Amino acid sequence: MTKENLTPTVSSETTESPSEFQTKTGVQRRSFLKGMGIAGAALTGGSLLAATSATAQTGILTSGDVALLRFVAAAELIETDMWQQYAELGGLTPGQLPVETAPFKPMNSYQAAFMNLDPDGPQYITSNTNDELTHAEFLNAYLISIGAEPVDFDVFRTLPSSQAKGAQQIGRLTNLMNLTVDNSWYTRYRSTLNPDFGATFPQAIDLVNVPGIPLTDADFEPKNHIQAIANIAAFHFGTIEQGGSTLYSAFVQKATNLEVLRILVSIGGDEVAHFLEWVDFAGNGVQPPIAPFTDPILGLTFPNFDKTFNPALQTNLIFPVPCEFIRPNLPVCAVIRSTNPKGIAKAVVAFLTAMGIFVGQTPEFFKTLSTLADQADAAQRGF
Repeated sequence: MTKENLTPTVSSETTESPSEFQTKTGVQRRSFLKGMGIAGAALTGGSLLAATSATAQTGILTSGDVALLRFVAAAELIETDMWQQYAELGGLTPGQLPVETAPFKPMNSYQAAFMNLDPDGPQYITSNTNDELTHAEFLNAYLISIGAEPVDFDVFRTLPSSQAKGAQQIGRLTNLMNLTVDNSWYTRYRSTLNPDFGATFPQAIDLVNVPGIPLTDADFEPKNHIQAIANIAAFHFGTIEQGGSTLYSAFVQKATNLEVLRILVSIGGDEVAHFLEWVDFAGNGVQPPIAPFTDPILGLTFPNFDKTFNPALQTNLIFPVPCEFIRPNLPVCAVIRSTNPKGIAKAVVAFLTAMGIFVGQTPEFFKTLSTLADQADAAQRGF
């Protein structure tokens, strides 16, 4: 995970905070879409792709290429919405400057809990947020540049915000208040087995119907409660980014146009960089000095994984363990897993839905997302 990229510098002379930067960037995104005459026009379930061929810089761009780009644009809009909620409450803000540096305020306990996991935690959260925002903006701008229809989910931004101090009171695409966090990636990346061959993996820790952000100011204490919420978020960060790593790795196998391939490989590489940081970050919450501890409100216990002596839970394994790849009779290889492109977009929709982030969304939203997934899964590599 990069520490500096696209993150505003904050100093005592700074006139606007990173959260203000993100808000303004979001406004710029809407202004950009309005300038193209598409703001507020939600993609409907029956929307068709652009013409079957458009000219990109490297030859013919197929309807399948467009479908791939539109699905990852949708995924990036969803991802950005989640990350913005995390950044507003736990990202880098002027609150992390010294108390005596007027007019800034001290950090909240959610930020402090992230700093217990890594002193640069809030910086990483803000950097990741800004990365995802650029992905979404770039992909939609590229679609427009080739005469294809961009993805605009603004009409679906209706879900409630956290009521905790620091959260913007705006409509959201996603709900981070009742998460079911599939963290089987933690044990998967420590195994020599590969889900592409049918292997399944246990959860590292059961996180069902739990919040990833403080819901109200009352959640900022007691100390073990806010630390538990930060730990939940840390595992959720890894869940989000490993999903992106798999999606892009699968989609590159379906692209025809070289420029589209370049886009998918390049953005996918950034998702992998994010994932690597959050593997380490989550592991810090299940070893001393943080763990073991129990949240007195949720009743959730974070054990000390180092005391299990279980290789599948080893906290200092932050790189993928070599695993089966391509064919079981070949030597094991350290890779992203899974990367099977068959039905990957529909699988991503199911994965996100099971996570609980769409609780409260409309049937039209699910119809729209399902249509985008069907079109992306139908894409076939040509020559």
